[in-house]
Amino acid sequence: MEKATDEGVEEDAYFKKLVSLEYQGQVLRFRVAQALFSSFQVDLGTRLLLRSLADAGSEAFREILDLGCGYGPIGLALKKADERRVVHLVDRDALAVEYSRQNAALNQLSGVEVYGSLGYDDVPARDFDLIVSNIPGKAGERAIAHFLLDAMHWLKPDGLVAIVLVASLEPAVTGIFGQAPNVEVVFRKAGSGHVVLHYHFVDSGAAPAMPESAMERGVFDRMQTTVDFQGVRYLLRSAYNLPEFDSPGFRSTLLMEALQELCGSQFRRALVFNPGQGHVPVVLWRLLRPGRVRLVDRDLLSLRYSEANLILNECPGDAVTLSHQVGVGAKGGEQADLIAGVLREEEGPEGIWLTVAQAAEQLAPDGTILVAGSSTAATRLVKRLNAQKLLRVAERKRRRGNGLLVLRH
Repeated sequence: MEKATDEGVEEDAYFKKLVSLEYQGQVLRFRVAQALFSSFQVDLGTRLLLRSLADAGSEAFREILDLGCGYGPIGLALKKADERRVVHLVDRDALAVEYSRQNAALNQLSGVEVYGSLGYDDVPARDFDLIVSNIPGKAGERAIAHFLLDAMHWLKPDGLVAIVLVASLEPAVTGIFGQAPNVEVVFRKAGSGHVVLHYHFVDSGAAPAMPESAMERGVFDRMQTTVDFQGVRYLLRSAYNLPEFDSPGFRSTLLMEALQELCGSQFRRALVFNPGQGHVPVVLWRLLRPGRVRLVDRDLLSLRYSEANLILNECPGDAVTLSHQVGVGAKGGEQADLIAGVLREEEGPEGIWLTVAQAAEQLAPDGTILVAGSSTAATRLVKRLNAQKLLRVAERKRRRGNGLLVLRH
């Protein structure tokens, strides 16, 4: 992925446009990707939240955490307003992390820490003066409660949380706060279909013990079920905000059927990209038993649930490697003899091509790539593969507007 420079803005496979934001006399520019939230302009909720912090006077905030940072408008605007601040920006999406890093560089900001985290699970620092977040509306109530209430463990005793949410979510948030007597809301403002809340935690005696991680507590859990796929039975622990929570979709089904056709073949290293809840890697493991399974995805939630489901289905934990990253490129030149995954079509044709090209770079000479997507995406990919002769299309299948490609050198 290309980086932002001071002299201009370089495009990459995911880049859509440049947007600007004026805040407290400073103008910031942001690179945005089509596949990220609010790619047309900085959204109204973010602007409302930032305005509330400016009006409240935020001079005392020196250590700030931006939870679910997207491409970075909230955290970076607060940093630009006072460059003495140390700001941590975290997101479960590696593309958001990458674009936040680029936008910090584009706006010539140092003292910014940007990294992936599933909720607060991967945030090593404590004692923030301020935690800010644009609360996702489809995360599930337990996850939203985690974002709202677990903030106390990462705040200083007199720290503040400032959030924005869509107005339809306010009753659920009010209910969560109603069950937490140590929460005191000190500011509320509504506008443009959003609500901004500032709150802190009042002293309730002894400091509460640090909780287990959100994954360990099942904060993101939706259900656990048994799936029977053409005679292959497996357990599935599913998460909110990921598709295929009870059964595999058409594209995963195409991949899993193709894996069945490979039974009897030997594979040492398998790579599964965009694994979702984990249907494909679990069936791959149950059928083929490779020595190692590498899971690659932008989405840390998908990676952690796919790993958990592999282990739930008796795959040794030390046989599984997680790569939270943009694209599927490997470091160190490690090759895989089986690569399988569903295309992320919201990344556009260039993002899809980059995924396949990076997969080809790490495919063993006698290896196989299985990719599933819409019939339209598959057709475009076949045309480009034939034109550039990157890989050979060994087989193509179509079903109900979806397609599977079997690719080899």
